Amino acid sequence: MSGQSAESPAAQARAAEDGAVDEALALVNEARAADGRGAGGAGVPGAAGSGGGRAGRAGSGTGRPGSERGSAERSRHADPATATSGTDHPGHPAPTHQSDPSDHRTGSRHQAVPWSTARAVAGRAGRGAAARRGGTAERRVPLDRALGLTLAEPLAALSDLPSFDTSAMDGWVVAGPGPWDVRAEGILAGQDRPEPLSDGEAVRIATGARIPRDATAVIRSEHGRTDDKGRLFALGDVGHGQDIRPRGQECRSGDQLLPTGALVTPAVLGLAAAAGYDELLTVARPRVEVFILGDELLTEGLPREGLIRDALGPMLPAWLRALGAEVTSVRRLGDDPKALLKAVRASDADLVVTTGGTASGPVDHVHPTLSRVDAELLVDGVAVRPGHPMLLARTKEGQHLVGLPGNPLAAVSGLLTLAEPLLRTLAGRPEQEPYTVPLQAAVHGHPHDTRLVPVVVRGENAVPLRYNGPAMLRGIAAADGLAVVAPGGAKAGQEVEILDLPWSWNPAGDDGGAASAERCFT
Repeated sequence: MSGQSAESPAAQARAAEDGAVDEALALVNEARAADGRGAGGAGVPGAAGSGGGRAGRAGSGTGRPGSERGSAERSRHADPATATSGTDHPGHPAPTHQSDPSDHRTGSRHQAVPWSTARAVAGRAGRGAAARRGGTAERRVPLDRALGLTLAEPLAALSDLPSFDTSAMDGWVVAGPGPWDVRAEGILAGQDRPEPLSDGEAVRIATGARIPRDATAVIRSEHGRTDDKGRLFALGDVGHGQDIRPRGQECRSGDQLLPTGALVTPAVLGLAAAAGYDELLTVARPRVEVFILGDELLTEGLPREGLIRDALGPMLPAWLRALGAEVTSVRRLGDDPKALLKAVRASDADLVVTTGGTASGPVDHVHPTLSRVDAELLVDGVAVRPGHPMLLARTKEGQHLVGLPGNPLAAVSGLLTLAEPLLRTLAGRPEQEPYTVPLQAAVHGHPHDTRLVPVVVRGENAVPLRYNGPAMLRGIAAADGLAVVAPGGAKAGQEVEILDLPWSWNPAGDDGGAASAERCFT
């Protein structure tokens, strides 16, 4: 070797992904320049990295007439009973907004970032934040609090498994050829160093019990019989080592059982315990604060007098926990710009998630707030339906903000587009390998934007669900995943990528305490 270490395949893949992201963002900038709009900061290469490149700052909110957003893609919360799908009447993608880097306090219109590019930008932002967290994000936790975390170091066996020769079955352990004289005392699991056997001897043994020295095989209870003289006869051939689990059969002390980044599942907890662990070194869950915006939201009872029930307050914390986060608080701020500004400034979470207020209406305060905190806007609008007016910003060193649209399914779209890649990388979780499934029926497409459509998987096909408007949750509540439908739509039988929904849960809760809420872990 010449002294330069070769890049790992993972590093090469990340470099290729970053290059593709920069190329896509450059194309967005070229389109802006062709439209005479200037190159918004989201297209600056490196904008979502560790800080080497700077994206445009969040605009002040001026120059954003509300008519520039499609009515079905409002960022305010809408009544599910009256809202319709933004793809029922497809048109050109609604413009989004980002400032010119030469004057980060002046709003300017821009084209939305492609959906796949937005996800890559969010993942890159998470990698940069994770690198800054470094070892400070590692926690050694007892096994009963590790469910759903990821390993911060390889899981290596602390002992041989099994640590001594054990019986794989209930029956008799024998030495030499039969028939065998059966000893009166049996061997149970947990007994230490039973008496050795001589040729022609046998003794009753339980599954998991230690094999005595000089034993040659175990005969299962159903494969042997005894006579009235106490002698054991085998009902078939007896092979040497039969039904004996030898020491180290599963692993030897020091063997790597799982790599860094493995998700701690119930099976992993069992393996770790068997291998001798009481604690695991894990990556701490990224801390998330949720700010629910909107004066029109009710927390209980039936909708009334222009007020609607808040669907996102109950849904988002559980969904964020499913993505590996620790939700530290859920705050209802209404449509108060001062309260939002104060909350964003005071937050010490790794990620702030807001609901609604990302467009340009009279009470849409997210963009002005980002401007006031001098935030770095990484993504401001995504070419996806529902969820077009979502955004991602770096509010300060080590902290990001994801602005979700107020419509419930649009918020889910924003969660899986921007929050999931960021939280996954912060939590140290590996990226899922994408997979495709053929559609059972055709799906109508947007002419320019990606669509995320709830589906159920039946057999080998994905069945699109009917209730898929931006304000609707009926479809996603019954769904197995979201189909990623390219612009123009998809025909029956066409393969489409599926985004799985993380519906597993962790009964340990947020911190393992009795008062904690349920935590989803995968």
